[in-house]
Amino acid sequence: MAEIINGKELAKEIRLNLKEIVEKENLSPKLAVILCGDDEASKVYVRNKSKACDEVGIEFEEFLLPSTTTQKELLDLIDKLNQDKEIDGILLQSPIPKGLNIEEAFEKIRPEKDVDGFNPYNVGKLCIGEDGFIPCTPYGIMKMFEKYNINLEGKKAVIVGRSNIVGKPMAQCLLSKNATVTICHSRTKDLKEELKDADVVIAAVGKRNVIKADMIKEGAVVIDVGMNRNDEGKLCGDVDFEEISEKASFITPVPGGVGPMTVAMLMENVVKACKNK
Repeated sequence: MAEIINGKELAKEIRLNLKEIVEKENLSPKLAVILCGDDEASKVYVRNKSKACDEVGIEFEEFLLPSTTTQKELLDLIDKLNQDKEIDGILLQSPIPKGLNIEEAFEKIRPEKDVDGFNPYNVGKLCIGEDGFIPCTPYGIMKMFEKYNINLEGKKAVIVGRSNIVGKPMAQCLLSKNATVTICHSRTKDLKEELKDADVVIAAVGKRNVIKADMIKEGAVVIDVGMNRNDEGKLCGDVDFEEISEKASFITPVPGGVGPMTVAMLMENVVKACKNK
């Protein structure tokens, strides 16, 4: 039976530690969040981030833009926040309305304020192993491995999903710990074949129960990044938790696994940006 990796508890521990740092070092970190459009899930995520900021002692300012916002208006706002010396971190909540170019917007955020780690400068730093801002979800997963003493050296790690937000930066993080990394995606011919020898599986597909127990080897570490809803409207991940937890050595639940860690690492990046300044 797998040991459950408790992301909720670890995230709480990290927030408390950051709160101590902020108080002890007399810091005044400030995060600006841009929410563009009416995506309901995004509103929930932003509320969670605001709550975490309160807990740590980070000032939080929200900028709400209508779904009719133009690319120029979005870039002008980012420009204004880039110039504001009081703001340490800028976060553009995704998704943004169709017709807007999110990559151009990420590129506009100054690297030293890019607490989500999506500016090409920080992406490049991660690739060459230099210190920068790491995207919050992969960063949170690496903290979980650390906390639970999961050694990655020489291990075969398979990531399912190749997004710029999770899959690709996750691969770089795992490589930095000397894991052998494979990335699978929608064009992968035989997913089961790729997964069968994996010591570590990271599922970031966004499809419910796409990873089944017969795809996972005995004793594998399984990290579920998925956030889906079942027929009853209950949150669930990309992996078949009940069956896989019988085979895995460690597994993350949904909810209460990767999600809280993503928010905690955002807080860590904001405090880091403030200290760097």
